[in-house]
Amino acid sequence: TEYAVGSVLVVEDGALHGIVTDRDLALRGIGGGLDPTARVDAVMSVKAVTVEAGDDLQVAYRTFRRTGVRRLPVLDAERVVGVLTIDDLLLDVFRRLADLLGPVTWSVLQEPPGPPSRTGGPV
Repeated sequence: TEYAVGSVLVVEDGALHGIVTDRDLALRGIGGGLDPTARVDAVMSVKAVTVEAGDDLQVAYRTFRRTGVRRLPVLDAERVVGVLTIDDLLLDVFRRLADLLGPVTWSVLQEPPGPPSRTGGPV
């Protein structure tokens, strides 16, 4: 909570063994009546959905859509190199939208208020 962390990867010698998410803790841990001193492997999701570091970003979009997960560990030759979150992709979408709308917004702001005139200039 203090660091706003929603998941922790379980890694040994660089190899991914699982992922523990806030949802895992809520459903299998506290919600499941598990002892708070239980081992991590009692609540972790063993079959983590992953993407490869060299994958195209579209692969990540499709993987999120297909699986419904919110976090994708990123692997490079079976070694964990990062985590891609759904929030990361939302920021990407917002940046792309801003890039697209920037020129459109500027042209709209340059036009005078009211209906456009037939000559293209102010009425």
